[in-house]
Amino acid sequence: MSVSPDRPTRADGTDRADIVIAGAGYVGLTTAVAIATAAPDLSVVIADAAPEGVWRKEQRASAIAAAAVRMLRSLGAWEAMRDEAQPIIEMIVTDSREGDPVRPVFLTFDGEAMPGEPFAHMVPNVALNGALRKRAAELGIRILDGTPVTGIEMQPAGVDVAFGNGAETVRARLLIAADGVRSKLRDLAGIRTVHWDYGQSGIVATVSHERPHDGRAEEHFLPSGPFAILPLKGNRSSLVWTEPTREAERLIESDPMIFDMELEQRFGHKLGAVRLEGGRRAFPLGLTIARDFVRPRIALAGDAAHGIHPIAGQGLNLGFKDAAALAEVVVEAARLGLDIGAIDVLERYGRWRRFDTVQMGITTDVLNRLFSNDNPLLRAVRGFGLSLVDRAPPLKDFFIGQAAGLGRGPAPRLLSGQPI
Repeated sequence: MSVSPDRPTRADGTDRADIVIAGAGYVGLTTAVAIATAAPDLSVVIADAAPEGVWRKEQRASAIAAAAVRMLRSLGAWEAMRDEAQPIIEMIVTDSREGDPVRPVFLTFDGEAMPGEPFAHMVPNVALNGALRKRAAELGIRILDGTPVTGIEMQPAGVDVAFGNGAETVRARLLIAADGVRSKLRDLAGIRTVHWDYGQSGIVATVSHERPHDGRAEEHFLPSGPFAILPLKGNRSSLVWTEPTREAERLIESDPMIFDMELEQRFGHKLGAVRLEGGRRAFPLGLTIARDFVRPRIALAGDAAHGIHPIAGQGLNLGFKDAAALAEVVVEAARLGLDIGAIDVLERYGRWRRFDTVQMGITTDVLNRLFSNDNPLLRAVRGFGLSLVDRAPPLKDFFIGQAAGLGRGPAPRLLSGQPI
Protein backbone atom coordinates (compact mmCIF):
# COMPACT_ATOMS: atom_id res chain seq x y z
CA MET A 1 0.00 0.00 0.00
CA SER A 2 1.40 3.40 -0.92
CA VAL A 3 1.72 6.12 1.68
CA SER A 4 -1.47 8.15 1.70
CA PRO A 5 -2.17 11.72 2.88
CA ASP A 6 -4.66 10.48 5.45
CA ARG A 7 -2.09 8.31 7.21
CA PRO A 8 -0.96 9.20 10.77
CA THR A 9 1.77 11.86 10.93
CA ARG A 10 4.42 9.49 12.28
CA ALA A 11 4.20 7.11 9.31
CA ASP A 12 2.34 4.48 11.38
CA GLY A 13 0.88 1.91 9.07
CA THR A 14 2.85 3.04 6.04
CA ASP A 15 5.01 0.38 4.46
CA ARG A 16 5.58 1.55 0.89
CA ALA A 17 6.23 4.75 -1.04
CA ASP A 18 7.58 5.47 -4.47
CA ILE A 19 10.00 8.11 -3.18
CA VAL A 20 11.32 8.97 0.26
CA ILE A 21 13.19 12.25 0.66
CA ALA A 22 15.42 12.80 3.69
CA GLY A 23 15.39 16.50 4.52
CA ALA A 24 12.59 19.10 4.52
CA GLY A 25 14.80 22.01 3.56
CA TYR A 26 14.32 24.02 0.39
CA VAL A 27 15.90 21.43 -1.90
CA GLY A 28 13.99 18.49 -0.46
CA LEU A 29 10.69 20.35 -0.51
CA THR A 30 11.22 21.68 -4.05
CA THR A 31 12.15 18.24 -5.38
CA ALA A 32 9.05 16.73 -3.80
CA VAL A 33 6.74 19.47 -5.12
CA ALA A 34 8.25 19.27 -8.62
CA ILE A 35 7.78 15.50 -8.81
CA ALA A 36 4.28 15.51 -7.33
CA THR A 37 3.18 18.35 -9.63
CA ALA A 38 4.27 16.53 -12.80
CA ALA A 39 3.56 12.95 -11.71
CA PRO A 40 0.74 12.90 -9.11
CA ASP A 41 0.61 9.09 -9.25
CA LEU A 42 4.03 8.88 -7.57
CA SER A 43 3.72 8.84 -3.78
CA VAL A 44 6.28 11.05 -2.02
CA VAL A 45 7.19 11.12 1.67
CA ILE A 46 9.57 13.62 3.28
CA ALA A 47 11.30 12.69 6.55
CA ASP A 48 13.05 15.49 8.43
CA ALA A 49 15.18 15.13 11.56
CA ALA A 50 14.31 18.60 12.91
CA PRO A 51 11.37 18.82 15.32
CA GLU A 52 8.09 20.19 14.02
CA GLY A 53 7.99 23.97 13.78
CA VAL A 54 11.74 24.60 14.04
CA TRP A 55 11.78 26.06 10.54
CA ARG A 56 9.49 28.88 11.73
CA LYS A 57 12.34 30.21 13.91
CA GLU A 58 14.73 30.64 10.98
CA GLN A 59 16.00 34.23 10.78
CA ARG A 60 18.15 34.02 7.65
CA ALA A 61 17.27 34.99 4.11
CA SER A 62 18.40 33.61 0.76
CA ALA A 63 19.20 35.04 -2.65
CA ILE A 64 17.01 33.30 -5.22
CA ALA A 65 18.16 33.63 -8.83
CA ALA A 66 15.75 34.48 -11.65
CA ALA A 67 15.81 30.91 -13.01
CA ALA A 68 14.79 29.54 -9.60
CA VAL A 69 12.01 32.14 -9.37
CA ARG A 70 10.70 30.88 -12.72
CA MET A 71 10.69 27.35 -11.35
CA LEU A 72 8.92 28.31 -8.12
CA ARG A 73 6.31 30.23 -10.12
CA SER A 74 5.77 27.22 -12.41
CA LEU A 75 5.32 25.00 -9.34
CA GLY A 76 2.69 27.31 -7.84
CA ALA A 77 4.83 28.29 -4.83
CA TRP A 78 6.05 31.77 -5.76
CA GLU A 79 2.80 33.69 -5.14
CA ALA A 80 2.78 32.70 -1.46
CA MET A 81 6.21 34.28 -0.88
CA ARG A 82 6.16 37.10 -3.43
CA ASP A 83 5.08 39.80 -0.97
CA GLU A 84 8.14 39.02 1.16
CA ALA A 85 10.55 38.95 -1.80
CA GLN A 86 12.84 41.94 -2.35
CA PRO A 87 14.11 42.34 -5.94
CA ILE A 88 17.84 42.97 -6.30
CA ILE A 89 17.98 45.88 -8.75
CA GLU A 90 21.70 46.60 -8.59
CA MET A 91 24.87 45.06 -7.20
CA ILE A 92 28.18 46.76 -6.55
CA VAL A 93 31.57 45.20 -5.78
CA THR A 94 34.39 46.92 -3.88
CA ASP A 95 37.87 45.87 -2.82
CA SER A 96 39.26 47.64 0.23
CA ARG A 97 40.37 47.36 3.85
CA GLU A 98 38.18 47.69 6.94
CA GLY A 99 39.55 51.11 7.90
CA ASP A 100 39.45 52.71 4.47
CA PRO A 101 37.32 55.89 4.61
CA VAL A 102 36.31 55.43 0.97
CA ARG A 103 35.65 52.18 -0.84
CA PRO A 104 36.05 52.64 -4.59
CA VAL A 105 33.47 50.73 -6.65
CA PHE A 106 35.25 48.43 -9.10
CA LEU A 107 32.23 46.69 -10.55
CA THR A 108 28.52 47.48 -10.91
CA PHE A 109 25.74 45.18 -12.08
CA ASP A 110 22.43 46.85 -12.87
CA GLY A 111 21.07 44.58 -15.57
CA GLU A 112 18.08 42.25 -15.69
CA ALA A 113 17.71 38.61 -16.61
CA MET A 114 15.00 39.72 -19.05
CA PRO A 115 13.23 43.08 -19.39
CA GLY A 116 11.31 43.62 -16.17
CA GLU A 117 12.82 40.51 -14.52
CA PRO A 118 15.38 41.14 -11.73
CA PHE A 119 18.33 38.77 -11.83
CA ALA A 120 17.63 37.74 -8.20
CA HIS A 121 15.34 38.27 -5.21
CA MET A 122 16.07 38.11 -1.49
CA VAL A 123 13.48 36.01 0.35
CA PRO A 124 13.33 35.27 4.11
CA ASN A 125 13.89 31.57 4.61
CA VAL A 126 10.76 31.24 6.74
CA ALA A 127 8.65 32.60 3.84
CA LEU A 128 10.35 30.27 1.34
CA ASN A 129 9.93 27.20 3.54
CA GLY A 130 6.35 28.10 4.42
CA ALA A 131 5.33 28.56 0.78
CA LEU A 132 6.87 25.22 -0.24
CA ARG A 133 5.25 23.40 2.69
CA LYS A 134 1.90 24.92 1.80
CA ARG A 135 2.24 23.70 -1.78
CA ALA A 136 3.38 20.26 -0.57
CA ALA A 137 0.25 19.97 1.59
CA GLU A 138 -1.93 20.89 -1.39
CA LEU A 139 -0.31 18.08 -3.37
CA GLY A 140 -0.82 15.50 -0.59
CA ILE A 141 2.89 15.12 0.21
CA ARG A 142 3.54 13.73 3.68
CA ILE A 143 6.12 15.64 5.77
CA LEU A 144 7.24 13.68 8.82
CA ASP A 145 8.90 16.22 11.11
CA GLY A 146 11.12 14.94 13.93
CA THR A 147 11.66 11.72 11.99
CA PRO A 148 15.29 11.14 11.00
CA VAL A 149 16.38 8.37 8.65
CA THR A 150 18.40 6.00 10.81
CA GLY A 151 19.11 3.10 8.48
CA ILE A 152 18.83 1.79 4.95
CA GLU A 153 18.85 -1.73 3.54
CA MET A 154 18.93 -2.49 -0.17
CA GLN A 155 16.36 -4.90 -1.58
CA PRO A 156 16.08 -6.34 -5.13
CA ALA A 157 13.40 -3.86 -6.16
CA GLY A 158 13.68 -1.12 -3.58
CA VAL A 159 15.35 0.21 -0.46
CA ASP A 160 14.07 -0.23 3.08
CA VAL A 161 14.28 3.08 4.92
CA ALA A 162 14.24 2.94 8.72
CA PHE A 163 12.90 6.00 10.51
CA GLY A 164 13.88 7.00 14.02
CA ASN A 165 11.66 7.77 17.03
CA GLY A 166 9.78 4.49 16.75
CA ALA A 167 8.40 4.97 13.25
CA GLU A 168 8.17 1.96 10.99
CA THR A 169 10.35 1.04 8.05
CA VAL A 170 9.17 2.14 4.61
CA ARG A 171 10.18 0.44 1.39
CA ALA A 172 10.79 2.96 -1.40
CA ARG A 173 11.74 2.71 -5.03
CA LEU A 174 13.99 5.76 -4.68
CA LEU A 175 15.60 7.48 -1.70
CA ILE A 176 16.75 11.10 -2.10
CA ALA A 177 19.27 12.56 0.35
CA ALA A 178 18.67 16.28 0.82
CA ASP A 179 19.74 16.38 4.46
CA GLY A 180 22.53 18.94 4.31
CA VAL A 181 26.28 19.17 3.97
CA ARG A 182 26.81 16.80 6.92
CA SER A 183 24.41 14.30 5.39
CA LYS A 184 23.95 11.19 7.52
CA LEU A 185 22.22 9.47 4.65
CA ARG A 186 25.24 10.05 2.41
CA ASP A 187 27.36 8.36 5.08
CA LEU A 188 24.90 5.47 5.38
CA ALA A 189 25.15 4.98 1.61
CA GLY A 190 28.94 4.83 1.86
CA ILE A 191 29.47 7.80 -0.46
CA ARG A 192 32.75 9.62 0.23
CA THR A 193 33.46 13.29 -0.29
CA VAL A 194 36.27 15.61 -1.29
CA HIS A 195 36.49 18.23 1.45
CA TRP A 196 38.69 20.98 2.73
CA ASP A 197 38.11 23.57 5.40
CA TYR A 198 38.78 27.25 4.67
CA GLY A 199 39.43 28.14 8.29
CA GLN A 200 36.69 30.72 7.89
CA SER A 201 33.18 31.13 9.25
CA GLY A 202 30.26 33.07 7.84
CA ILE A 203 28.48 35.34 10.30
CA VAL A 204 24.81 35.68 9.35
CA ALA A 205 22.61 38.45 10.73
CA THR A 206 19.81 40.85 9.81
CA VAL A 207 20.10 44.60 10.34
CA SER A 208 17.80 47.60 10.02
CA HIS A 209 19.01 51.01 8.83
CA GLU A 210 17.70 54.56 8.60
CA ARG A 211 17.80 55.07 4.84
CA PRO A 212 16.42 52.85 2.04
CA HIS A 213 18.73 50.51 0.15
CA ASP A 214 16.82 50.95 -3.14
CA GLY A 215 17.24 47.27 -3.92
CA ARG A 216 21.02 47.46 -4.09
CA ALA A 217 23.22 44.59 -2.96
CA GLU A 218 26.86 45.17 -2.04
CA GLU A 219 29.82 42.81 -1.83
CA HIS A 220 32.87 44.28 -0.13
CA PHE A 221 36.01 42.20 -0.54
CA LEU A 222 37.99 42.73 2.66
CA PRO A 223 41.29 41.06 3.65
CA SER A 224 39.47 38.76 6.09
CA GLY A 225 36.88 37.71 3.50
CA PRO A 226 33.79 39.04 1.68
CA PHE A 227 31.24 41.18 3.51
CA ALA A 228 27.90 41.01 1.69
CA ILE A 229 24.96 43.36 2.29
CA LEU A 230 21.78 41.99 0.72
CA PRO A 231 18.52 43.98 0.59
CA LEU A 232 15.35 42.86 2.34
CA LYS A 233 11.87 44.36 2.37
CA GLY A 234 11.75 47.73 4.13
CA ASN A 235 14.87 49.42 5.48
CA ARG A 236 16.45 46.08 6.32
CA SER A 237 19.36 44.04 4.97
CA SER A 238 20.74 40.55 5.40
CA LEU A 239 24.47 40.19 6.11
CA VAL A 240 26.86 37.40 5.19
CA TRP A 241 30.12 38.38 6.90
CA THR A 242 33.19 36.17 6.41
CA GLU A 243 35.97 36.09 9.01
CA PRO A 244 38.67 33.63 10.11
CA THR A 245 36.91 31.15 12.38
CA ARG A 246 38.63 32.28 15.57
CA GLU A 247 37.72 35.92 14.88
CA ALA A 248 34.14 34.96 13.99
CA GLU A 249 33.79 33.10 17.28
CA ARG A 250 35.14 36.14 19.15
CA LEU A 251 32.61 38.40 17.46
CA ILE A 252 29.67 36.08 18.12
CA GLU A 253 30.60 35.76 21.81
CA SER A 254 31.49 39.43 22.26
CA ASP A 255 29.51 42.13 24.02
CA PRO A 256 26.76 43.55 21.76
CA MET A 257 28.42 46.98 21.82
CA ILE A 258 31.71 45.55 20.51
CA PHE A 259 29.88 43.60 17.82
CA ASP A 260 27.99 46.75 16.77
CA MET A 261 31.23 48.72 16.52
CA GLU A 262 32.87 46.07 14.33
CA LEU A 263 29.73 45.87 12.21
CA GLU A 264 29.56 49.64 11.72
CA GLN A 265 33.20 49.74 10.65
CA ARG A 266 32.48 47.32 7.82
CA PHE A 267 28.94 48.41 6.96
CA GLY A 268 29.69 52.12 6.74
CA HIS A 269 27.35 55.10 7.21
CA LYS A 270 25.74 55.46 3.78
CA LEU A 271 22.41 54.02 5.04
CA GLY A 272 22.49 55.88 8.35
CA ALA A 273 22.48 54.24 11.76
CA VAL A 274 22.51 50.44 11.69
CA ARG A 275 20.82 48.24 14.28
CA LEU A 276 21.06 44.47 14.67
CA GLU A 277 17.72 42.64 14.46
CA GLY A 278 17.45 39.25 16.12
CA GLY A 279 20.44 37.07 16.80
CA ARG A 280 23.82 36.47 15.20
CA ARG A 281 25.16 33.09 14.18
CA ALA A 282 28.31 31.78 12.57
CA PHE A 283 28.68 28.78 10.26
CA PRO A 284 31.99 27.09 9.32
CA LEU A 285 32.90 27.41 5.64
CA GLY A 286 34.50 24.80 3.44
CA LEU A 287 34.27 23.05 0.10
CA THR A 288 32.57 19.64 0.04
CA ILE A 289 31.77 17.68 -3.12
CA ALA A 290 30.47 14.11 -3.08
CA ARG A 291 32.53 11.66 -5.14
CA ASP A 292 29.28 10.12 -6.39
CA PHE A 293 25.94 11.85 -6.72
CA VAL A 294 24.04 8.58 -7.19
CA ARG A 295 24.05 4.95 -6.15
CA PRO A 296 21.43 2.33 -6.95
CA ARG A 297 18.16 3.56 -5.37
CA ILE A 298 19.86 6.66 -3.90
CA ALA A 299 20.43 10.21 -5.23
CA LEU A 300 22.08 13.15 -3.46
CA ALA A 301 20.76 16.68 -3.91
CA GLY A 302 21.60 20.12 -2.54
CA ASP A 303 24.23 20.44 0.18
CA ALA A 304 24.31 16.65 0.60
CA ALA A 305 25.95 16.58 -2.84
CA HIS A 306 27.94 19.81 -2.62
CA GLY A 307 28.74 22.57 -0.15
CA ILE A 308 30.50 25.66 -1.50
CA HIS A 309 31.72 29.04 -0.24
CA PRO A 310 28.95 31.70 -0.18
CA ILE A 311 31.20 34.25 -1.94
CA ALA A 312 29.13 34.04 -5.17
CA GLY A 313 25.75 33.51 -3.47
CA GLN A 314 25.07 30.41 -5.55
CA GLY A 315 24.84 27.58 -3.00
CA LEU A 316 21.05 27.53 -2.76
CA ASN A 317 20.65 27.99 -6.50
CA LEU A 318 22.89 24.99 -7.18
CA GLY A 319 20.47 23.04 -5.01
CA PHE A 320 17.49 24.36 -6.94
CA LYS A 321 19.17 23.17 -10.16
CA ASP A 322 19.59 19.73 -8.56
CA ALA A 323 15.90 19.66 -7.65
CA ALA A 324 14.83 20.64 -11.19
CA ALA A 325 17.15 18.14 -12.89
CA LEU A 326 16.37 15.23 -10.55
CA ALA A 327 12.62 15.79 -10.81
CA GLU A 328 12.84 15.87 -14.61
CA VAL A 329 14.86 12.63 -14.73
CA VAL A 330 12.53 10.82 -12.31
CA VAL A 331 9.30 12.00 -13.95
CA GLU A 332 10.45 11.16 -17.47
CA ALA A 333 11.57 7.70 -16.36
CA ALA A 334 8.20 7.09 -14.69
CA ARG A 335 6.34 8.14 -17.85
CA LEU A 336 8.38 5.65 -19.87
CA GLY A 337 7.62 2.87 -17.40
CA LEU A 338 11.25 2.64 -16.25
CA ASP A 339 12.45 1.86 -12.75
CA ILE A 340 12.93 5.31 -11.18
CA GLY A 341 15.57 4.00 -8.76
CA ALA A 342 17.66 2.06 -11.28
CA ILE A 343 21.26 3.21 -11.53
CA ASP A 344 21.14 3.76 -15.29
CA VAL A 345 18.23 6.19 -14.77
CA LEU A 346 19.90 8.02 -11.89
CA GLU A 347 23.25 8.29 -13.67
CA ARG A 348 21.65 10.69 -16.14
CA TYR A 349 21.03 13.04 -13.23
CA GLY A 350 24.58 12.51 -11.93
CA ARG A 351 26.17 13.35 -15.29
CA TRP A 352 23.87 16.34 -15.75
CA ARG A 353 24.76 17.98 -12.46
CA ARG A 354 28.39 17.01 -11.82
CA PHE A 355 30.15 19.34 -14.27
CA ASP A 356 28.19 22.42 -13.21
CA THR A 357 28.78 21.60 -9.54
CA VAL A 358 32.52 21.05 -9.89
CA GLN A 359 32.85 24.19 -12.02
CA MET A 360 31.05 26.32 -9.42
CA GLY A 361 33.05 24.74 -6.59
CA ILE A 362 36.33 25.59 -8.32
CA THR A 363 35.14 29.10 -9.15
CA THR A 364 34.15 29.94 -5.57
CA ASP A 365 37.36 28.38 -4.24
CA VAL A 366 39.53 30.50 -6.57
CA LEU A 367 37.55 33.68 -5.80
CA ASN A 368 37.87 33.14 -2.07
CA ARG A 369 41.62 32.54 -2.27
CA LEU A 370 42.09 35.51 -4.59
CA PHE A 371 40.07 38.03 -2.58
CA SER A 372 40.43 36.93 1.07
CA ASN A 373 43.91 38.39 1.55
CA ASP A 374 45.85 41.65 1.63
CA ASN A 375 48.64 40.74 -0.79
CA PRO A 376 49.57 43.96 -2.69
CA LEU A 377 50.23 42.13 -5.96
CA LEU A 378 46.93 40.24 -5.84
CA ARG A 379 45.10 43.45 -4.90
CA ALA A 380 46.48 45.12 -8.02
CA VAL A 381 45.61 42.14 -10.25
CA ARG A 382 42.04 41.78 -8.99
CA GLY A 383 41.44 45.53 -9.10
CA PHE A 384 42.52 45.58 -12.74
CA GLY A 385 40.36 42.53 -13.50
CA LEU A 386 37.24 43.99 -11.87
CA SER A 387 37.70 47.29 -13.66
CA LEU A 388 38.12 45.46 -16.97
CA VAL A 389 34.87 43.57 -16.48
CA ASP A 390 33.09 46.80 -15.53
CA ARG A 391 34.13 48.33 -18.85
CA ALA A 392 33.13 45.35 -20.98
CA PRO A 393 29.32 45.07 -21.42
CA PRO A 394 29.46 41.53 -22.92
CA LEU A 395 31.39 40.29 -19.87
CA LYS A 396 28.94 42.01 -17.51
CA ASP A 397 26.01 40.45 -19.36
CA PHE A 398 27.68 37.04 -18.99
CA PHE A 399 28.10 37.46 -15.23
CA ILE A 400 24.54 38.74 -14.85
CA GLY A 401 23.35 35.62 -16.68
CA GLN A 402 25.36 33.46 -14.29
CA ALA A 403 23.97 35.30 -11.26
CA ALA A 404 20.46 34.81 -12.66
CA GLY A 405 21.08 31.06 -12.99
CA LEU A 406 20.80 31.26 -16.77
CA GLY A 407 24.20 29.81 -17.66
CA ARG A 408 25.10 27.97 -20.79
CA GLY A 409 24.34 24.32 -21.45
CA PRO A 410 21.12 22.32 -21.32
CA ALA A 411 19.01 23.47 -18.40
CA PRO A 412 16.11 21.64 -16.75
CA ARG A 413 12.78 22.79 -18.14
CA LEU A 414 11.56 24.08 -14.80
CA LEU A 415 14.35 26.67 -14.71
CA SER A 416 12.88 28.18 -17.86
CA GLY A 417 9.46 28.25 -16.27
CA GLN A 418 8.24 25.30 -18.36
CA PRO A 419 6.48 22.28 -16.85
CA ILE A 420 8.15 18.89 -16.89
